[in-house]
Amino acid sequence: MRKSMLVVLMLAILVVSLTGCAPKAEEPKTEKVVYLINGALGDNAFYDSGKAGLDQIAAEFGLETRTIECNFDAGQYEPSLQAAVNYADVIFVISYGFEDQLKEYADKYPEKIFVNLDTVVQNEKNTITSVDFIEEESAYLTGVVAALTTLDTNIPNVNEDKLIGAVGGDVDPVIQAFVFAYTNGAQSIDPEIKVETKYLGSWDDTAKGKQAALQLYDMKADVVFQIAAAAGIGVLQAAGERGLYAIGVDTNQNDIVPGHVVASDIKNVGQAIIDVFKTIKDGSYQPGQVLEYGLASGGVDVDFAAQEQVLPQTAIDKVNEIRQQIIDGTLVIERYTGE
Repeated sequence: MRKSMLVVLMLAILVVSLTGCAPKAEEPKTEKVVYLINGALGDNAFYDSGKAGLDQIAAEFGLETRTIECNFDAGQYEPSLQAAVNYADVIFVISYGFEDQLKEYADKYPEKIFVNLDTVVQNEKNTITSVDFIEEESAYLTGVVAALTTLDTNIPNVNEDKLIGAVGGDVDPVIQAFVFAYTNGAQSIDPEIKVETKYLGSWDDTAKGKQAALQLYDMKADVVFQIAAAAGIGVLQAAGERGLYAIGVDTNQNDIVPGHVVASDIKNVGQAIIDVFKTIKDGSYQPGQVLEYGLASGGVDVDFAAQEQVLPQTAIDKVNEIRQQIIDGTLVIERYTGE
């Protein structure tokens, strides 16, 4: 009896010791993070929003971070990807123009965490997670804002023409989704409202943005929605020069030209970076997912906060009422399909 008990005890000790020696699953490295962008910082909009999120996770988690700017130079895309994988454990990337190269690098370096922002990119090994903003929801509200502006002739310099404008940086699916929903939102208020759109072929030429907006104002548009990153700052400047109105994008741009930016369509790239990184740290992150960020999650929104408010409170209340309907799901906004 004593021998059998001794054997059981020795077996138990052996099991415990072997368990202690078993290799543990390695947690992914997360101490170095890169924010890789096709464009450049300093746009007061899309790219800067992401940088704000990067700075916040750096402070909160004690990370080493770098921002790599490609400055819309196609020759920099592949070297920038290589620099990112050489340095970082986690790579947040805005990959307009180099989606194919991103797929190749994600397949080649499956141990790296790639999070693609604002478009859906899927590689063969299904390791890229994409953050897809439902820009149609906020752009619809922006269209409502523009409609309520152009229909209110009590607002200084607003004419009786039912015409609003939009200036896009380029023709691409994201910008077309913005314009599609902007038009739908405006025409939900008054079907007779017409939308004129100009595309710049540039994301950083402020002079082009200003010229396009001036042309729209000459056509009797009262308000112009800028969806052109840094080039769109020219739209805001044109609104101030003409004593008319613009709508900002991505971050709150209402005070860039006080009294002439009615509202801003928010695309919270920075918050998406924060949210996704927290899942990486807490172990709930799953590669290959498509994460949708809309009004309900705070990924997109419309912001009226400003030094000088343009719209009367009744109009703002109307927008907020529609906003809540979208969040509640009682109003479903049509998504752009490219057709």
